[in-house]
Amino acid sequence: MDRISALRNVEDAIRAFEDGEADLADTERRVATVLRTYATEFDSEDRRAYRVVDGPGEGRVVVAGTPAEAREQAVLLADAGDAVDATDVTVEPL
Repeated sequence: MDRISALRNVEDAIRAFEDGEADLADTERRVATVLRTYATEFDSEDRRAYRVVDGPGEGRVVVAGTPAEAREQAVLLADAGDAVDATDVTVEPL
């Protein structure tokens, strides 16, 4: 899914909400699905989406140039309360 298609799909979801055809929860799910699809298909010449997992759970999806950059970015994006150990994570291309 390209950026324009993703934006159109989000716009359609918002329009359905505004028209009363969807409630907030449905709209949130629809927008999250669009974003998830966009992220999993994201791939440019020099960057791609990676899933970075630290222990149990879904982990984070980030866009980076290399697995090492993805690891660093996930550590930086982690909440202050999250103890993310950069040496003990799994990085997988999406």
